[in-house]
Amino acid sequence: MIIYLHGFASAGFGKKAQMFLEYFEDELITPTLPTIPKLAIATLEQLIEAFLNRGIKISLIGSSLGGFYSLYLANKYDLKAVLINPAVNPWNTLEEYRKDEDELATSFFDGSKFEFNSSHIASLRNFEVSTIKNPQNILTLLQREDEVLDYTEAEEKLEETNLEIEDGGNHSFIGIERYFRKVDGFLDN
Repeated sequence: MIIYLHGFASAGFGKKAQMFLEYFEDELITPTLPTIPKLAIATLEQLIEAFLNRGIKISLIGSSLGGFYSLYLANKYDLKAVLINPAVNPWNTLEEYRKDEDELATSFFDGSKFEFNSSHIASLRNFEVSTIKNPQNILTLLQREDEVLDYTEAEEKLEETNLEIEDGGNHSFIGIERYFRKVDGFLDN
């Protein structure tokens, strides 16, 4: 089973998630994660443990903040993971989305509103991976023209993983469908 982890303020019904779902069909699920990091990780841990307790092999695909979560979970449970333009320092990159007490952040998926404050950003540090236990279990896909994240931060942190960097592109990872077979083969080994 493959779990697709979407990025910040997105959803399991986003365009990229649906493209992966179309390709992988019944092998993949695309849950919509809570916007509170601690709850998102707890939800994913419960899901992973439920599958593992049933003897079901789990792999992860994570985009942006979902890539950050995927790295943490892959490291914790010794899983294979594909990271797509992953956030590696989300406490810095998400600062611009932090809202004061009376303001709410907006979902990129459907325009709904949610709370995202300093404590949420600070809690992300609890899931930082300082040492990647099995870098061979990680495939990292980066595009240099990511307008949201500095790809060099991910390149440096994830240099020991199976790292692929493309010129051009954007944060959504233009042409991700070109990698579906490679992702499938990587997760299947």
